[in-house]
Amino acid sequence: MDATPTPILTVKGVERSFQVGGEQLHVLKGIHMELKPEQLVMLRGRSGSGKTTLLNLIGGLDQPSNGEIMFQGHSFHQCSDDERTQIRRRDIGFIFQSYALMPLLSAWENVELGLRMAGAPRSEWKSRVTHCLELVGLGKRMDHRPFELSGGEQQRVAIAKAIVHRPSLLLADEPTAELDSQMGAQIMSVFRSIIATEKVTICMTTHDPTILEVADHVYEMVDGRFIS
Repeated sequence: MDATPTPILTVKGVERSFQVGGEQLHVLKGIHMELKPEQLVMLRGRSGSGKTTLLNLIGGLDQPSNGEIMFQGHSFHQCSDDERTQIRRRDIGFIFQSYALMPLLSAWENVELGLRMAGAPRSEWKSRVTHCLELVGLGKRMDHRPFELSGGEQQRVAIAKAIVHRPSLLLADEPTAELDSQMGAQIMSVFRSIIATEKVTICMTTHDPTILEVADHVYEMVDGRFIS
């Protein structure tokens, strides 16, 4: 690998403000960052520091008030809603704190749904779904529904669903917040193996100091800014 690989995403001078009761609330105040290939990057900060807002901008779920976001050569901040949706569907996976699984579907069916939504050829479904569930350690739990799985297992299903369409970027909002420290450490181990196997970059938010040591880079966030 090149000593200085080209970032897959760059954020330059990004600001985000919201109108609240006639006042401007400045949530992000000039953010600069890079996400490089096959890295685990953490946005660390207290609730209200702006890290989830930034994650939503990186994932194209929202647009900045000022600044630039470049993702694999696309000016994400200038794309239309439809263009951003297409890029997300193809190149980005999301993991939410609440797992966001369909309760009546098995682990297998939940992950398969990710491939259906991405428009992947049906011939690939079986091998790809199996691979992703085995990668997260759920090879023997594929037929279980979410209510039959522990919190950590549900989070693994959510991870498998997020990577099944082969994204280049995986975004996770507080993925260990609902888990105990042992389960949190296991999820971090799963993330490291996914980076190695799937060649994906992971950017996640956290306020858990116990998992920072596994990150390639940590951005510390306070009041809408990064502090060194």
